[in-house]
Amino acid sequence: MISFVKRLRKSEKGSTLVIVGGALPLLVGAAGLATDTIQWALWKRQLQRAADSAAIAGVYTRVKNDDQTAVEGAVSDDLELNQHTGIALLSEEDVQLPADDGDKEDQVSVALEIQKSLPFSSMFMTSAPIIRANATAASVPGTDEYCVITLEKSATKTGITIGGNTKIKMSCGMISNSPSSNSALSNGNSSSVEATVIAAVGGVQASTAWNVGKYDPYTTAAEDPYGAIDPTATEMAHCAANPPSAPSNGTIAGTNDLCYSDITQNNKTDVLDLGADRTIYITGKNANTAGSVNIHGTVKCERCTIVLTNKAIPNATAKIGTFDMQSDGQLQITAPKDAAEKYKGIAVFQDRRATDAPGSGSPNKFNGGGSQVIQGALYFPSQSVTYNGSGTATAVCTRFVTRRIIFSGNSSAENQFEKGSKCGEYGLDGVEGGRLVRLVA
Repeated sequence: MISFVKRLRKSEKGSTLVIVGGALPLLVGAAGLATDTIQWALWKRQLQRAADSAAIAGVYTRVKNDDQTAVEGAVSDDLELNQHTGIALLSEEDVQLPADDGDKEDQVSVALEIQKSLPFSSMFMTSAPIIRANATAASVPGTDEYCVITLEKSATKTGITIGGNTKIKMSCGMISNSPSSNSALSNGNSSSVEATVIAAVGGVQASTAWNVGKYDPYTTAAEDPYGAIDPTATEMAHCAANPPSAPSNGTIAGTNDLCYSDITQNNKTDVLDLGADRTIYITGKNANTAGSVNIHGTVKCERCTIVLTNKAIPNATAKIGTFDMQSDGQLQITAPKDAAEKYKGIAVFQDRRATDAPGSGSPNKFNGGGSQVIQGALYFPSQSVTYNGSGTATAVCTRFVTRRIIFSGNSSAENQFEKGSKCGEYGLDGVEGGRLVRLVA
């Protein structure tokens, strides 16, 4: 045995074994520490993703209901779905609602902690490290500009519907405030939509018809750009003084505001020129009669707004009329542009007292004929609008702000809607957003 030990001491192979044996604890230790470190890093990543998701969920809730309890409930519900570490939180999640900071609104901060021992590191550490994750999300302004804004709030109704064989080309975007899973959809056989963005509070139905720069589903709602505007009793004073009647075709001289019971054209050869720089009120004959616009011919007006209302103000049940432009009708109108004008940027305004039509139909219709010019907003906050694209005219500076909208048309037409660089000439300020929910810290 002594002889064997002497030979082993002199052998180079024996020296190698000794060195390896001495280094083996270090190798095992490094491997064990590396394994535990990788596990900690994985838990950290999973916990951070959970905090990020919970903060975003909290902001969506805070936008609708700025209440601490409601936001905490949304955060808790999200964590049940997206906290995938498999480790219980060390303490209850810390949810804070910071004040608005510049463009960052409805902020929600979420802080999470977990702790769990691992086999190797626990041999050397009295306690496992605490893994922390913090996230803050906020509602921030969007940068997209919209030509179409639908205000529907019901989750059972679609805000934007592309039907028939319509073809639409926009240098701007569309947004639907409906939280429906099909907030914007295409059910046309060969329809196509080209736009910068399709945005929705709910979902956007997948379709080969959409040819857009980006999708923006489940965003925050766009604000109604004309939500503070309502006809007043003062405006209606001259309508109340004399029973209004329908106008005759021809040119209406002057610049004073006009009040009519309705506008009705029965022939495509009819031409009604309403002049310029005035507001035209369509009031009906009394509170129980709706005054509407029905066009088979041509109606013109420069720097004007047609207001569908009722002289019975503030009667909440007064009847409000509709706008129906037939396939042979033409509307050539530009909106007032001066900042002092109450209806600045609005070509047609429907009183928000109008009641929604039952079903999925649309009581208001606009034909997109080749010689039609609408430079301004079509504002129908309480009813749907159908836009029939049967022409190839470019609708420069046309904006749609409606409860719901249906685009339809034939396959030979391409209806172009452009925001244009000079839309300010028609009183149209850019409508950007809605607001987006993003992580800010």
